[in-house]
Amino acid sequence: MEFNASRLHLPRYRSSVAADLCIATESVQADASNFDVLELFTERRDMMSLPVTEQQRPIGLISRNIFMSQMSKPFYHEVYGKKSCIAFMDKEPLIVDSAMSIEDLTFRAVEAGEKALADGFIITEDGALAGVGFGLQLMNVVATMQAEKNRQIMHSIDYASVIQRALLRTSDAELSATLPDAHLEWQPRDVVGGDFYFFERHAGGWFAAIADCTGHGVPGAFMTLIASSALSQALRELGPHDPAALIGAVSRAIKTLLGQDGSATGSNDGMDCAFLCYDTASASLRFAGAKLTLYQLAPGGDADDAVRAIDGARMGVGYVDTPAGYCWHNETLEAPQGSLLFITTDGLLDQIGGSRDIAYGKRRMREQLLARRDGPAREVAASLLHDVKAWQGAQPRRDDLTFFCFRL
Repeated sequence: MEFNASRLHLPRYRSSVAADLCIATESVQADASNFDVLELFTERRDMMSLPVTEQQRPIGLISRNIFMSQMSKPFYHEVYGKKSCIAFMDKEPLIVDSAMSIEDLTFRAVEAGEKALADGFIITEDGALAGVGFGLQLMNVVATMQAEKNRQIMHSIDYASVIQRALLRTSDAELSATLPDAHLEWQPRDVVGGDFYFFERHAGGWFAAIADCTGHGVPGAFMTLIASSALSQALRELGPHDPAALIGAVSRAIKTLLGQDGSATGSNDGMDCAFLCYDTASASLRFAGAKLTLYQLAPGGDADDAVRAIDGARMGVGYVDTPAGYCWHNETLEAPQGSLLFITTDGLLDQIGGSRDIAYGKRRMREQLLARRDGPAREVAASLLHDVKAWQGAQPRRDDLTFFCFRL
């Protein structure tokens, strides 16, 4: 019987079981002679293993390779030919029920050792012989199942990416309509990411947030959902004018949702962030940050004094060690006309590369910003991305990359 390990061969609406590997085979009774076994192996050159039964119940398995090797030795025909076939059978073969799952069968086969993979195993139904299975077929099925699981997982992650990007679309539209000279770069390291951003107009100005949640990929994406939901709730309750108070509200919400009460079961996750609120009437920008820095670049002027760094607090948002009552603080900036403002998550700064495989760092970032500070925000962003990519070289991407570059 030919076995087909393709995905179409496997059952579609139930989990695969040992019966899907079962190959019907001949068997011999325990009182059959070794001459009888030799005749079967000679006639059936495709037969690799032969079950031995008593009243249809398997008691052993004869390996073709082992049997033929033994019977080819001098005088073995004369000595063993007429004796019972149990002389050369494996008395402790792997015997599994046809209903056993492939996962359980795989563990049993590994426990049984090399012989179960090389010589095969016996499959029974209600205790009676049903057929045999082989290690190669088992590996093929396991590989096919794993490939199918990976396909389903990747399909789910791809669709999760669609959802994540859809959640950012409103912010993209609001930003485009509000700040004509701005660029927001969002590049998840994987299909989905742990960075997110938020932008909305309000009466008299706008509010923006950049955040780097714990992790990347799927865990990071889950954290972005938690954090962005907490931010939306805080904005409804507090309004957009006090970024520091909003960070505090988001931190308390994350700590509550993740059970960060100091117990062993709590999740020690959170985020770094920068919240901005711009007031059109006073032309002032209010900033509060948690482990992120706002860079302000004055137009023209000397390079030595052209960059001002406004550091956020050293306390992260959420996390077990962040006190529930911790207060972040606002800083108000009055940026000269034409000033360039820039915020980035650590995915840009921590990217390894260069001739010594070191982090890109703040110094190189500042140099790129200064070199293009009088150009449009999109050109500044494009130049920075090109430089980071060249710096990265053959090194893998380390983290999600998000930055916000804009002029007021």
